[in-house]
Formats: sequence, C-alpha cells, structure tokens
Amino acid sequence: VGYTVCRSQVLCVGNCLSFWLAVRLSTIMSSSEEVSWISWFCSLRGNEFFCEVDEDYIEDKFNLTGLNEQVPHYRQALDTILDLEPDDEMEDAQSDLVEQAAEMLYGLIHARYVLTNKGLAQMMEKYQQGDFGHCSRVFCENQPVLPIGLSDVPGESMVKLYCPKCCDVYNPKSSRHHHMDGVYFGTGFPHMLFMVHPELRPPKPTNQFVPRLYGFKIHPLAYQLQYQAAASARSRSASSGRPRSQKQVAGYK
Repeated sequence: VGYTVCRSQVLCVGNCLSFWLAVRLSTIMSSSEEVSWISWFCSLRGNEFFCEVDEDYIEDKFNLTGLNEQVPHYRQALDTILDLEPDDEMEDAQSDLVEQAAEMLYGLIHARYVLTNKGLAQMMEKYQQGDFGHCSRVFCENQPVLPIGLSDVPGESMVKLYCPKCCDVYNPKSSRHHHMDGVYFGTGFPHMLFMVHPELRPPKPTNQFVPRLYGFKIHPLAYQLQYQAAASARSRSASSGRPRSQKQVAGYK
C-alpha cells in the first residue's frame, strides 16, 4: 500500500518539531539558570518564615551598620549572600564557618529589612496567606500569626509566634522552626506591621473559656479557699502526730 504525503503535512510536522524544540530549549535554559543564594536559603526546609531581602538593601552599607562587629567572617559572609566570588580559595572547614556566618548575617539583616515598607509588604503577603501558621487558641478561630523574637540579643531566645487577636505568644508547631533564632525577626516586627497597617489588626475575641464543674461556674476564689483548707488540714495532722514532751508523758502517769 502506498502512502502519499502532501506538502501541507510536511509543513505541519516541521512546525510541530520546531515548537517542541523551542519549548525543550527554553526548559533546558531555565533549568540551567543559577539560583541566587538568597532564594536558595529562603527555600530551605525550616526557613519558610524568611522573606527574600532585596539585594539593593544589602548593598547599601548604611543598612548594615554595626553588623561587622556581631558576625565572624563578615566580609566573606556578605560576599556569599551577594553571590560574589571569594578572593582566595577556602578550605572545607573554613567554608562551613563562612556559610554559618552568612546565615547569621542574613538573619540579622532580615530583622532590619522587615521593618521597612518593602519588607513589611512581603511579610504582610505571607501573613495573609497563613504562611506563618495559625493561633492554637480555640476562641481565636484560626487567626493567622506572625513570627516574633523575645530578645534582640542573638542566641537568647528562639522564634515564637505572636497572635494579634489574643496578644499572646506560642511556640511554633513544627519542630523545624524550634532552632531558628528569634532575633532574626526582632521584638517589634508584628507591632510595626499593625502600626503601618492598622486595618489588618483583628478584633479581640468575644468568647472566653469559663471553667465549670457539674454545670456550675467555678468562683475565682474557689481554688484559693481549697488551698487554704488543705493547708490547714495538713497543719492539724502534723501537730496531732507530733511526739509528746516528757512533762506531757508524766502527766498521764
């Protein structure tokens, strides 16, 4: 059986091949593009709370004032963050130290950046998407939370989650966030966000848990009265079991 191939069919196949090759080439080129250190670091498991700091902000030396005194290997760490080639070859041990210093430096820069308008905008988007999680308090009704530090001194406290509805702080649910330094977000970030965007602050919860026993509310003084009664009973028990003196024993003879 013979097959007849017309010119239009050949052109159609050629166009399809050209389109496929173009898509394939585009995929290869996009996959070969290098990812910046900042994008790579923020995409790591456990770093979901970070936003990507603008490189222009990092390149402005004024924004980094004083950080060179807090971070070891400061110059090399900064070059790592900005994807600059090191001047000298480093050994593996030194390379690890520089990488750790780069993570610390980025965190300290991040704490300053999230207080700027651009940083607040990025963190606000993550907050509205619920990227930081939700309050575990029942009456907060799944209120989104924000990361916060309890200290502005590195190494003193790990990151916590602040609920703007009940105004309390909680430990992150996932263990991968339990080792993230709270100083990377600072003690004032959530409050700055709501100062700049007051419309985002949720109303206070209207419901509050009320302890009950057999359907009756427990009076606030009930526990105190029970504690005093128990202490008094222990005191009487101790005095009744105390050994008698020699005079008391002689009186019974």
